[in-house]
Amino acid sequence: MSDSPVEFMFLCLTSLFTMINPVSITPVFSSITASLPVKQVRHVALKATMTAFAILVIFALTGTFIFKMFAISIDSLKIVGGLLLFLMGYEMVQARMGQTRIDKPEDIIDFEEYTNNMAITPLATPLICGPGAIATVIILMEQYNDILFRSLLFLSILMVISVTYMFLLFAKPIMDRLGESGNKVLMRIMGLIVMVIAVEYFFGGLKPILRNIFEIVPLTQ
Repeated sequence: MSDSPVEFMFLCLTSLFTMINPVSITPVFSSITASLPVKQVRHVALKATMTAFAILVIFALTGTFIFKMFAISIDSLKIVGGLLLFLMGYEMVQARMGQTRIDKPEDIIDFEEYTNNMAITPLATPLICGPGAIATVIILMEQYNDILFRSLLFLSILMVISVTYMFLLFAKPIMDRLGESGNKVLMRIMGLIVMVIAVEYFFGGLKPILRNIFEIVPLTQ
């Protein structure tokens, strides 16, 4: 990882944007809110993104405690997170999205409760804030103890969530512009980026573990 705040900020933004992937969320959001009035769509979008933001911040802040409680090392998380992100990236390259069960609006008795629940599941989690995004913020949070770098991570989370909110607000016109082909092209591009980040995470966690196993001491400058 780079010691430059600018490069770290860029890494945070790139990682989170590709993990949250607002472009792939947009058609799902547009589909499940198609029968809602505009005001209700805005409410669902706001609640979903705020919930996702809260989840990511909580996991970023409690990551160290979770590691200590379960005796998990950051290197192990990098390996597992790398594998997980690689699989997600592969799915994106194939332009496939996970299937999410959505109830039909006409079958809902309590419509307000339904929209509130919809904002939390499946929108906030797992669509916006999935395992990949959670693993990413924990790994990035553990890279540095410096308050500047951690502040940049929180700022990155806020920025990406804000962009996601804008995507959800304008889901219908965005989908009309992109079309199915455009959406698949963008998804494949972001999938490649996710896979590259996944490889970096995997080998970044594997090298220290191999050094310990084989008692390899790094060369000093």
